[in-house]
Amino acid sequence: MPDLSLTSWLLLACGALGVGISKSGLAGMSLIHVLVFAHVFGAKASTGVLLPLLIVGDCCAVGLIGREVDWRYVLRLLPPAIIGVVLGWALLGRLDEAAFRPLIGTIILLLCAGQLARMWRADLFASVPHTQAFAWTMGVLGGVTTMLANAAGPVIALYLLAVSLPKLRLVATGAWFFFVLNISKIPFSASLGLIDRNTLLIDLMLTPFVVGGLLVGLLVVRRLPQKLFDTLLLAFTAVAAVRLIVG
Repeated sequence: MPDLSLTSWLLLACGALGVGISKSGLAGMSLIHVLVFAHVFGAKASTGVLLPLLIVGDCCAVGLIGREVDWRYVLRLLPPAIIGVVLGWALLGRLDEAAFRPLIGTIILLLCAGQLARMWRADLFASVPHTQAFAWTMGVLGGVTTMLANAAGPVIALYLLAVSLPKLRLVATGAWFFFVLNISKIPFSASLGLIDRNTLLIDLMLTPFVVGGLLVGLLVVRRLPQKLFDTLLLAFTAVAAVRLIVG
């Protein structure tokens, strides 16, 4: 058993609940588990501990609501996202990812502002979210951020929000996207020594909390009106971006 204090285990349980809730569609809630796991394990090491838990959440979300997926957006985002994962892996092996967190947060915050403007003015930049250039930009950014800081949830949520997916379809599309993307990250994280027997044992202990958080999150999301869901998603994403900027 890994040598962790009771306080650390309680924090990790809360973080695992956050993983599940973020997989229910409230992607900005990823702020919780990113901060908690980074506090307990350090920013770089935490990415390896978190990855299997994220995959557990993806599997559960796919099983519960995956039939609502819109494959057009999954297939549109995956190629640039995998390129971003490779770029992030190269950077993570050589540089301190903390240097990139303010930049990532600033980009996400600017995207939030753009989406907020679009919500006020539906005709503003109406064609931009559907362009190939926008999809590739968001896909590469999502791949880099997921490898450096496990912070791709808000990036991809912003894209799916910008293309006006209904809430359950947004959750399902995001679940399938991250299921494939996170599995593709395993060899990269393993090659950096971030996944081992001890981290997998920790993940096994925390898995029930991920499942519980997902079920609670889906119950909440199903009850939220579409406009309120969009507003909350944008708000949580903006808060996550600010936290990345301030460190």
